[in-house]
Amino acid sequence: MIQQIDAPLRDDVRLLGNLLGETLKEHAGQDLFNQIEQIRALAKGARDGQVEAEKQLEQLFLSLEDAEILPLTRAFTHFLNFANIAEQYHVVRSRRQSEFDTQSPSQNPLDQLLEKFKQQDISADTLFKQICELNIELVLTAHPTEVSRRTLIQKYDGINDCLFKVDQQKLTPRERDTVLQELKQLICSAWQTDEIRQHRPTPVDEAKWGFTTIEQTLWNAVPKFVRQLDDMVEVHCGKRLPLSIAPVRFASWMGGDRDGNPNVTHQITQEVLWLSRWKAADLYLRDMEDLRWELSIQQSSDELIQALGSPHAEPYREYLRDTRERLKATRHWLAEKLQGRDADDSRVIKSKDELLQPLLLCYRSLMSCNLPEIANGKLLDYIHRVNCFGIELLKLDIRQESGRHRQAISAITEYLGLGNFETWTEQARQNFLLQELQSKRPLLPKHLNEPKQSLIEHPDVQEVFATMRTLAAQPPESLGAYIISMAEYPSDVLAVLLLQKEAGIQQALRVVPLFETLKDLDGAAETMNTLFNMHWYKQHIQGKHEVMIGYSDSAKDAGFMSANWAQYRAQEELTAVAKKHALQLTLFHGRGGSISRGGAPTQQALFSQPPGSISGAIRVTEQGEMIRFKFGLEGIALQNLEIYTAATLEATLLPPPEPKQEWRDLMHRMTDLSVQVYRATVRDNPHFVQYLRTVTPELELQMLPLGSRPAKRNVGGGIESLRAIPWVFAWTQIRLMLPAWLGTGAAINQMIAQGQKPLLDDMLQHWPYFQTLIDMLEMVLSKSDSHVALYYEAHLTDDADLKVLGEQLRQRLQDAVETLLTLKGESKLLSSNEVLDQAMKVRKPYLLPLHLLQAELMKRRRRYLAECTAEQTPVDHALMVSIAGIAAGLRNTG
Repeated sequence: MIQQIDAPLRDDVRLLGNLLGETLKEHAGQDLFNQIEQIRALAKGARDGQVEAEKQLEQLFLSLEDAEILPLTRAFTHFLNFANIAEQYHVVRSRRQSEFDTQSPSQNPLDQLLEKFKQQDISADTLFKQICELNIELVLTAHPTEVSRRTLIQKYDGINDCLFKVDQQKLTPRERDTVLQELKQLICSAWQTDEIRQHRPTPVDEAKWGFTTIEQTLWNAVPKFVRQLDDMVEVHCGKRLPLSIAPVRFASWMGGDRDGNPNVTHQITQEVLWLSRWKAADLYLRDMEDLRWELSIQQSSDELIQALGSPHAEPYREYLRDTRERLKATRHWLAEKLQGRDADDSRVIKSKDELLQPLLLCYRSLMSCNLPEIANGKLLDYIHRVNCFGIELLKLDIRQESGRHRQAISAITEYLGLGNFETWTEQARQNFLLQELQSKRPLLPKHLNEPKQSLIEHPDVQEVFATMRTLAAQPPESLGAYIISMAEYPSDVLAVLLLQKEAGIQQALRVVPLFETLKDLDGAAETMNTLFNMHWYKQHIQGKHEVMIGYSDSAKDAGFMSANWAQYRAQEELTAVAKKHALQLTLFHGRGGSISRGGAPTQQALFSQPPGSISGAIRVTEQGEMIRFKFGLEGIALQNLEIYTAATLEATLLPPPEPKQEWRDLMHRMTDLSVQVYRATVRDNPHFVQYLRTVTPELELQMLPLGSRPAKRNVGGGIESLRAIPWVFAWTQIRLMLPAWLGTGAAINQMIAQGQKPLLDDMLQHWPYFQTLIDMLEMVLSKSDSHVALYYEAHLTDDADLKVLGEQLRQRLQDAVETLLTLKGESKLLSSNEVLDQAMKVRKPYLLPLHLLQAELMKRRRRYLAECTAEQTPVDHALMVSIAGIAAGLRNTG
């Protein structure tokens, strides 16, 4: 959030607010502006405890006509978005100011960490080797609750640029006026733009959104980051990093994640793969034009002259001409494929090496001619980009649910007359799969003669086969991992390998089991141990393996604390199993923005993992709106690359301590209690589902054209059918934040009552894992508001049973707050985090009206639906804007 509540930030917030006010007066009328100012004043009064002010707000909103509500929700949503912009820019400003002040500590976490390594006697050689071996991969994923349109995000970026210009001290008065006019135009344009998409984005739209993030910020941030790292390494280790360095890389699920998303087909995956390569070729081609313009140098090495075949007046330009033409040919071929046409692919670049080798030859030549200034200019940036982004821009991961693979193998075994694979014992499945994986003959003939009703002709089975054939046709470098969601058994991994083999995939994608539920997390190490004990499998993986830890479904299944501890234990056990088998393990964390999805600050989250679980390598998902918050601005993107690198290095070279046995025992007792309390409410209370669907906008979320994936796996089901992200989102909207604290507060409270406070204090002081867990709980409790939750309930239901449940939930929330304060020995939440405390206070006068308006809109919408059979109502648009506004204000959606 806000790095420091100071005058420049307040000035920016005031400036944007005033310009929005002027825009409203000019384009929406003085009456609306006056009404907004009245609401803002009342909301400030309500924030400060004036009961009468809130009653006046409620009466005001009750009296509004439907058409009058939309401009109000839009105005308050815009202000919250502008506050976010000001805060994001303030991070960049603070960072720049710290570079002028040589007395203040560096804001680059790597500077501080490298000094710490020196004090801890980490040798220069050890540090250098570890930095060279860093393997951090950030996986961009679409988010079903990403609410901002791309067109608005671009305007927000423009506002950021203007704030930067306004900050420049050497602007003339006329230049300043020009920037302010540009700023006002952008705010006016944002006001005149619909915040809500008219149509749900397709998986291809989502993928393009990911490409935009690369193009707009990371394309420049990555080479800058590598240069800075190289400079630091030279200071601390006395040598330069190798040219092949790529400590941070990027992958994507957008267009590859088919788990529960029927809109992701093999055709979509193919289109995204081609688009990704097209975008990469286009960006490289633009850079090549710049590079050739710069390399008008005459001096060259014998190696370059030999490669050219004869001397040339401008050898570098001439030598790179062929690479430029090949990039053009690659881009043209991909454009033709995207149009459904065939083209000659003889000149197409199909591997990173084909692009890299000519650049490296030029680099060697310039260095041998004593021209390091030129070698280390645009050419070096180009080399760093190729190392990071390859020919594919983003490696595409594929994700599919384990049951779909079992179904496909069953179709094969039935076709072969062997019976139904799914009914076999696990040992029988493993035996069959291992035997076929080692066989040299194909399983199925090329042409199947089966009636349409047979399982092998089932559309889902055919889609699995078609996906595998599509993957077989790609350059291996374009593809990342094949992730199996809801993985349970060793046979789930073997099944995917057999399907890859059958499709003719020459270089098999690494298969990554995703363990998500509490049961699967507890059994993860045993599953992997069984696989590692298979001689064929051990040979196949060649000393490396990746396992994904799921945060969403485990938290929905068991509650935050129990899921969090299960994830920790699973990582410990997996690390031990990998060590026993002498394997290099990479853990892939499926984290999101909210705490029930692992959303702690990056450095804190990674350092709180079990010792040894991060050994120089880590993969982490970055989702939807978090991609924008972390990588939307170049300065912030640079900072987040530094944070990931520092956190991974620290966790590798200075891992946290092993937890004491008494800490573990207490965690076991707390999580057993926590899961009981959580499930007794969520699963066993007969009124819980009805409460969720009546008091929260869970049903309304389904109408939002947010992500390409349906909100539910099974529209008619209960809690188990609801996707984990909308589940969190719905409780966040009414500020009850239930998934994060239900069961957790009760468990800690009982331990305190049993005299365990001294042991809890010891854990809080000396165990980074427990510190992070408590910090995250405090953060989310600070964003909760039982008064707002009560308002929704009072407004939306008269059911006595639901009101009783609501009272219980709010009391438990209050108990959780009091328990946390007792544990930390503090009188109020965020006593040690004044920054977040102030940020929430600033937001409250803008959030409160949106909550009250949303409750009124939900009531009106439901009344309309009860009176007629229409799917749409006059208040839908305003309701969607209110959802977007609250999400922006809290910055924790799902």
